[in-house]
Amino acid sequence: MDKDQIMRGLPRRQFLKNIGSLTVGFSLLPFSLTANDSFGLAPELPGSLRRYTNIDAWLQILEDNRVRVFTGKIELGQGIGIVIKQVAAEELCCDLDLVEVVLADTGLTPNEGYTAGSGSVKASAMAVRYAAAAAREKLIELAAQQSGIAGDELVLQEGVIQDKRGKISLSISALLSRKRFETEVTMPVKLKPKEQYRYVGKSVPGEQLDQSITGKSYFINDLKFPGMLHARMLKPPTYTAVLINADPEVLKRSLPDSIEMFINGSFVAVLGKEEWVVANAAEALSKKLTWELPDQLPVETALKDYMVSSSTNVEQVLDTGTIDKTGLQIFEGSFYKPYIMHGSMGPACGIAYYDGNHLQVWSHSQGVFPLRAALSSMTQVPEEDIRVTGVPGAGCFGHNCSDDAAAEAVIIAMTRRGKHIKVQWSRKDEHKWEALGSAMRMDVSAGLSKTGHIAFWKSDVWSDSHSVRPNSDAGTLLPARYLQNPFVLKERGYLGGGYRNADPYYTIPTKQIQAHFFDGPLRVSSLRSLGAYANIFAIESIVEGMAYRMKMNPIDFRILNLEDVRAIEVLKKLKEITGNAVMADREGIGYSFSRYKNSDGYCAVATHLKIDGNEKVQLITMWAVVDAGEIMNPDGLKKQTEGGMLQAASWTLFEEVKFDKNHITSDDWIRYPMMHMRDAPNVRVELFDRPDEPALGGGEMAVPPTPAAITNAIYRATGKRIYDLPVKLSGR
Repeated sequence: MDKDQIMRGLPRRQFLKNIGSLTVGFSLLPFSLTANDSFGLAPELPGSLRRYTNIDAWLQILEDNRVRVFTGKIELGQGIGIVIKQVAAEELCCDLDLVEVVLADTGLTPNEGYTAGSGSVKASAMAVRYAAAAAREKLIELAAQQSGIAGDELVLQEGVIQDKRGKISLSISALLSRKRFETEVTMPVKLKPKEQYRYVGKSVPGEQLDQSITGKSYFINDLKFPGMLHARMLKPPTYTAVLINADPEVLKRSLPDSIEMFINGSFVAVLGKEEWVVANAAEALSKKLTWELPDQLPVETALKDYMVSSSTNVEQVLDTGTIDKTGLQIFEGSFYKPYIMHGSMGPACGIAYYDGNHLQVWSHSQGVFPLRAALSSMTQVPEEDIRVTGVPGAGCFGHNCSDDAAAEAVIIAMTRRGKHIKVQWSRKDEHKWEALGSAMRMDVSAGLSKTGHIAFWKSDVWSDSHSVRPNSDAGTLLPARYLQNPFVLKERGYLGGGYRNADPYYTIPTKQIQAHFFDGPLRVSSLRSLGAYANIFAIESIVEGMAYRMKMNPIDFRILNLEDVRAIEVLKKLKEITGNAVMADREGIGYSFSRYKNSDGYCAVATHLKIDGNEKVQLITMWAVVDAGEIMNPDGLKKQTEGGMLQAASWTLFEEVKFDKNHITSDDWIRYPMMHMRDAPNVRVELFDRPDEPALGGGEMAVPPTPAAITNAIYRATGKRIYDLPVKLSGR
């Protein structure tokens, strides 16, 4: 399907009718397999295939022998589109150009929930791999039935099935045009032997970078429709502000004739045909609105203590026994991470169209199906009459403002039938209203034996929610809370993200982990790695201090306290590649390690930095060694690792949301600084490829170990231990 057809929202059933193709529930194969051939087995169907076992949900064979593949995940820059194309082409034994991928569309793709948690490859790409392999097998079976030639004599290659003697040649599209199949994928599924791979494990470039560089229409911000109206919502000045004394007739007289105004409760918007005119009208109208401002936020300097005093409940995450401190060296520290923004380079955008019965939405949402449920709850339009099409947009992993912009477009579109409504946020709106990563506090106490083994670990973590993503609760959509009949957020979301990775991965006999939850003053939701970034910062700071006290190499100390062979190999490799680093005066190298979620990818990070005469941290080199199991696309995994390290470095050295008693004051790039290109270090990433191991998530694993690698390097350079982020040396 080409992009124009997707953007027009052509229903899948109509699209199939138009092109005359058949969707199949089967399997395809460009080589023959017998009972003695090697093939991959798994104890159960992988990822999302467990919920959508029919091949129809994943694959479609077109008339020209091309293959269309469907995934419920959206492209966030993680390269899922090219990875899915690689695994599909591999198992279907065809050229990459014969595979096209449709991403995240409630009218076309399976419901795979959110694109989150480093799960795209594990959940979706593996589902496509097995579905494609099953389809390949079924096609061989059908060809055998039609030709009378045994299946082990048939080969599928580039969409054509042939026998080894050259007697028959059947195109898969011709074969399927005679018969419709509905086939469930069941285990075992025969996968293509890895030694025959053409694409998987290779650095195949994706298309999104080329489209961005060449200026092609790619992002949702680029979409245009005939007769489309641009809209801007006038955000309240504070979270709980209420619009008062708003006379629509009086306010309308202050606007150009070409501008319409929309008011519903405290939801105020202007719209028109020219985007720049609309933006100026919104700015002018904002000065004429009167708001009641009841907000009273706690002062930011007391936030670390406010977390403790305002915590509402506690959860015992882990308790493996009574702590005995006899004969142990005790290490303690109270660590802090502030509120952090996603900091999307392009502000949020959403488009909606309502014809009186059906609602079509275009969004960069990271969960098109959950967004559809939330929109249905807000509008009372049945879910089956709402279609949400995922379109790439600027942003980062986590719950940014895309869903909110889409919801604003929907609210307006419901009153402007037959018109496409496009909502574009401003930079100030994005900074002040996005869902932030929660501020956190981690209090750690740990004991070290004379032999260098960690004897106990006690940690108390304070955090707000780490995910209030859209779901069937309309209150999860920000604009729904400002309507005349407002929707109230009913739940606190995913609290468990606060103690993600709070349990050290090291071998420690006694552990006590408690999580304390507070209702913070600022809007929060999921941000890349959730609480793991802060928790690993605290853990690896303490561990580095222990290594220093023992006068041990920091990597050797970690290895001493680990049993996982793969973790040890990652650390040994990091020691090897950093062994020749030479330190000058006021320079240091710091190390850190984590296994994301304690069950996902392994990542060890080292940072070489110096402190200049102005007490500014200058990153020189950062290294990472990664084990994410079987690697689909090495270049893609390296980019994910590099991006995670640099983003986390920016958080560690620069980023902090500030606010006063009424609202966020970090409303531009001056008040919310980020790492510049001039601040970026050299980055080197080493990969362990384990083709016989399951693929592990790679999108977030480099984020958690990065802050401690930086602060540990600062400690080595200056002797100063950093407890609070972002790093503030004297003069900063």
